Amino acid sequence: MRGTPCLWLLDAAYRRTYDDRRAYMNTMVRGLIGAAIGGAIGYFAFHWITRQGFYGLVLPGAFLGIGARLCARDGSTPLAIVCAVTSFLLGLFAEWRFAPFVADRSLAYFITHIHQLRPITLIMIAVGAGLSFWLSFRPTGTMIGNR
Repeated sequence: MRGTPCLWLLDAAYRRTYDDRRAYMNTMVRGLIGAAIGGAIGYFAFHWITRQGFYGLVLPGAFLGIGARLCARDGSTPLAIVCAVTSFLLGLFAEWRFAPFVADRSLAYFITHIHQLRPITLIMIAVGAGLSFWLSFRPTGTMIGNR
């Protein structure tokens, strides 16, 4: 053990009891279910707001992160990464459904021509993904009032 401190740290990092793994998986599953529900609410809220004349492409990502955090109760890095990637994809999907390209309305064309979207659209999708990451990541004990 004296000559291999890195191996000892790695071994300690991967040692978890059965209950810890089960609790971790419960957190992930609850978080993903909450993310799906929050993402759906955000998607429909985005379409409702666009019909009112506003443009809130941040909503699908933000609601996805809120749903994940509320259902998981504890933030985790893998959950936050999954939420951010899913939020980015959901933002692209919402934009495609709201305003597909005139030349070709297919999703494949939209994905291959993302670089032609307006900068504010890309910024709002990125902000939604960032919010989703941040809202679902917060480690336990950093919420206001938990000191």
